[in-house]
Amino acid sequence: MKLFRKVRRKLIESGKFKSYLLYALGEILLIVIGISIAWKINNLNDIRKNRIVEVKIYESLYDELRTNLNVLDSSIVRYNTNTLSLQNTLNYVGVKSNKLTQETKDIIVQMKFRYTNLRNDALNSINNTNKFEFLENESLKVLIAEYPNEIKIFESQEINIGNIVTNKLKPIIEKHISLSDMLSKVDENFNQIRTFGQQSNYETLLNSREYQNSIIDRLLQTEILLNYAKDLRKKTETLAVKLKQELSS
Repeated sequence: MKLFRKVRRKLIESGKFKSYLLYALGEILLIVIGISIAWKINNLNDIRKNRIVEVKIYESLYDELRTNLNVLDSSIVRYNTNTLSLQNTLNYVGVKSNKLTQETKDIIVQMKFRYTNLRNDALNSINNTNKFEFLENESLKVLIAEYPNEIKIFESQEINIGNIVTNKLKPIIEKHISLSDMLSKVDENFNQIRTFGQQSNYETLLNSREYQNSIIDRLLQTEILLNYAKDLRKKTETLAVKLKQELSS
């Protein structure tokens, strides 16, 4: 800067105003170029930092989706098994109690329903914070924004089935079936309840319209849930593949 000031002073003192004007313009141009270079470097640094954040976001989401794919695979197998079990249960309607095996009775009074535990921490972190602004891939942003709604539809259907089991099927089963049947057959501490307690009536249960309707309702809703699970798995895999491609680029 001292050198520039000396040059300007000499040009002014020499009276060469045209040369001074050209020099001043050149100096301004150098300053503009310097500022542009500095801005470009700063902009490149910001892009690099944003890309680091973007990659970390994609990595955490990709790991989460891979876990969900495994969970959904297990759920799809479970829903298929539940569907077959419910279909078989309807085939026992009208069968006499003495014709039912213990295994069959266990199927008839099946009240368990296990919810699918999908991970969504990384997904919620993206959609509920400013992390979304770090994402550059527009197609990925659309898929990530839509994915929570797909999970919500799936989980809502699971809740529907849970309500059927808890509020409809369980009360009907407990009305006709004694829970003492589930107690150990060799433990003498339960001899009193087994001898004098109310006995189960599987035949009456099977012929109950409420029981039949509850089983059919659960069966139909499970078939819907199975389709939702397959659709969610497909969309989860699509998003995971696109994330992997982005991480590899």
